[in-house]
Parts: sequence; C-alpha cells; structure tokens
Amino acid sequence: MHSTKTRHWRQLTALSLLLISSTLLAQSTGITRTIVTKADSSVPGKEDIIANIEIAAGAVVGWHTHHGDEISYITEGEVELLVAHQPPRKLKAGEGFIIPAGVVHSAKNHGSVPIKLTGVYVVDKDKPLATPAPAPN
Repeated sequence: MHSTKTRHWRQLTALSLLLISSTLLAQSTGITRTIVTKADSSVPGKEDIIANIEIAAGAVVGWHTHHGDEISYITEGEVELLVAHQPPRKLKAGEGFIIPAGVVHSAKNHGSVPIKLTGVYVVDKDKPLATPAPAPN
C-alpha cells in the first residue's frame, strides 16, 4: 500500500513540475504547450508526450533544451527554427523537424498569426519537459 501511495505521489509531483515548467516557459516566451497525452515509454526511464504547441504572433521562444528527443510537425504558419551552431531554418506548415536530446534551440514567429505545431517528446521521467538554456555562443 505504501509503495502505491508513493508511486502516485511521484506521478503527481512529476505532472505538477511538468505543468509548472511548461507554464513558466510559455509565460516568458509566447509559447503554449498543451499536453494531449503522455505515457510510459518502451525506453526505460523515459516517457512519451504528445503536445499541441502554439507560438504567438511575433513571439521569440526562449533558448531551451529537452531531456530527450523532440519530433515536431508544423500544422499552421511559418517558423524560423534556431538550433545551436547551425544556420537558422525557415519551416512552414507540412514540414517537420527533430531536435536531439540536450540540444539548445529556439524559434521565432515573424508573422502576424500564431504558429501551430504538434510535438512528440521522448523524455526523461520526473524532469521538466523544457529547461531554459543560455543562448549559444
């Protein structure tokens, strides 16, 4: 019984941290991530998350990393994807990108309408979905 309570407490704590970190990142950068679903991954120690992502008109997403891979597909709009030590890339609806675990990245919406994406993350359990990072040199 104790282990079941402990497991539920850990799950609740992890979910709270995920929501808080996503909310803080969204508030400071013009990005909103809405979790569609999440589940334990077949990869030990990881969880799979699907999220709807919106980048506000004119917003710049702060530099950040993920504790796992991000696989995203742009459903509406055009984004400038910034990845540390790579030239900026412009991507539009119908295109996607993959960011490996721990790679510092950002994005810019130069348009006047929000950009919408679907993101799939395979990330470490019990860690925030996104972690702010310093801009690369």
